[in-house]
Amino acid sequence: MNELPQQLVNGLLLGSMYGLVAIGYTMVYGIVQLINFAHGEIFMTGAFGALTVYMYILPDGTSMLIALPLMLIGAVIVSTTVAVGAERFAYRPLRGAPRLAPLITAIGLSLALQQAVWAWYPDAKSARPFPQIDGGPFHIGNVTLQTGDIFLFVVAPVSMAILGFFVMRTRTGRGMQATAQDPDTAKLMGVNTDRIIVIAFALGAVFAAVGGVAYGLRYGQIEFKMGFILGLKAFTAVLGGIGNIYGAMLGGLVLGVAEALSTAYIADIPGLDKFGSQSWADVWAFILLILVLLFRPQGLLGERVADRA
Repeated sequence: MNELPQQLVNGLLLGSMYGLVAIGYTMVYGIVQLINFAHGEIFMTGAFGALTVYMYILPDGTSMLIALPLMLIGAVIVSTTVAVGAERFAYRPLRGAPRLAPLITAIGLSLALQQAVWAWYPDAKSARPFPQIDGGPFHIGNVTLQTGDIFLFVVAPVSMAILGFFVMRTRTGRGMQATAQDPDTAKLMGVNTDRIIVIAFALGAVFAAVGGVAYGLRYGQIEFKMGFILGLKAFTAVLGGIGNIYGAMLGGLVLGVAEALSTAYIADIPGLDKFGSQSWADVWAFILLILVLLFRPQGLLGERVADRA
């Protein structure tokens, strides 16, 4: 029980990362009814974009206080470029096609992005060290935090608040809500739905990029295949409510806490120790998703978008 506060904090940190990636899933699905399985790779390319800025653009020895904002900008530029390019050249031509076609395209794009980074980035075949913020660790009672953890604790709620304000208070945000509810009627009301869809992809990429930088700061390394499993697990964060941006963050937090507690405590139960290993963390994530969908198919916070099937 003395470890419980630390495990809860670990779960909240992991859940915040899932939530940042899940926001991109839920925004795109809410507007174009597309499950963008390549979104995990957009998260990955953002992390490599930040590393590229640090290694090849900034002078050696640059302080992280200066480097980190520039790394975030580089991550956002790379992720947004990939996401907008995917929407324009991979998904838009298939917008009127059966749903299976863009889904298969998304899976193919995910594999293509992995291989592109694997082939072209130096030494991407193994994990690459990621620059760290000096300082720490910090001890608060029984809880230990690294500087990367503090970064994630700050950017996750700030990003969520900015997105909430944008969607609820701006003209473009209201256009996104209208397009999600009924794209044909939104067009008749003068909403440029193509532009709204591009903005949704771009916004999702921004949050994925922030999550990619947070991942590198927290774990100290990144690799070309890091986005696939994390993207799948972030997709399970739709248990908060597909099409609901607040549900995406809540689902990510619930998922992260459940994963941290299961791996920490199931291993201590006699006869069940093998089910508490890190390799089983992914299994528990999907078991949680199945249970939620069985008993509350609309998700924890419900669904905000209409089914246009």
